[in-house]
Amino acid sequence: MTITVINGGAGRKILVVLHQELSSPGRVGQVLERSGFVLDIRRPPLGDPLPETLDEHHGAVIFGGPMSANDRDEFVRREIEWLAVPLKENKPFLGICLGAQMLVKHLGGQVKSHDDGLVEIGWYPLRASEEGRRLMHWPEMVYQFHREGFSLPSGATLLATGEHYPNQAFRYGENAWGIQFHAELTRAMMHRWVVHGAHRFVLPGAQPGRDHLGGRLIWDRHLKQWLVEFLGIIFGAEPEAAPSAGAEAEAQKPIGHAKVGRRGIA
Repeated sequence: MTITVINGGAGRKILVVLHQELSSPGRVGQVLERSGFVLDIRRPPLGDPLPETLDEHHGAVIFGGPMSANDRDEFVRREIEWLAVPLKENKPFLGICLGAQMLVKHLGGQVKSHDDGLVEIGWYPLRASEEGRRLMHWPEMVYQFHREGFSLPSGATLLATGEHYPNQAFRYGENAWGIQFHAELTRAMMHRWVVHGAHRFVLPGAQPGRDHLGGRLIWDRHLKQWLVEFLGIIFGAEPEAAPSAGAEAEAQKPIGHAKVGRRGIA
């Protein structure tokens, strides 16, 4: 069943694609709603359809999930093919982690694991490219939770890079964007990911849970500010006021158990 979250703003809809029953758009949803957007939330793995056109939407966001863009599930193929809609209609689109990998697959690129089996689970350095620096200021450290990365699609502009997975953020055309890392996590969301993804902390390159939470105290403020500015560039989002840390945590109190899949968590 499609869930539409409506607030008293300007009424412009953003299509939000999530991949698990209890997944949340987190801070991305908070920033968009405070900017007057309406979140039209769809969950294709649970049978929700995707619109044939974005005529009634300002733009779209596809979030992460435990599946791979290489999986042969019907909804995975459907989402990858559906990306022709925002590209053809030149509507603002943001892909986060799995969403970015789906965009890469749609554009003819590759999604695969690191050649040495390394993962990024925790906080890792980020370096902006020259094009990225011209666009905005980027955080020095970002939060990651993935076992696969992606190639840079032909015609795309690299915006940020990392040591083990060199393609961390890119733009394609005027309005399509993809990022590998996660800036959307509230404090409560990160606690759930750390608890339910703890078995992954033994993988090569992964960090222990204490570093996930400790790193948040050091680097999250800059990552959060970057997200607000980045969403402003993509969607024209201009939130009236950011919630306090307590309000943010309250808004994302756990309502169930997050599910962990083969390659990630959401």
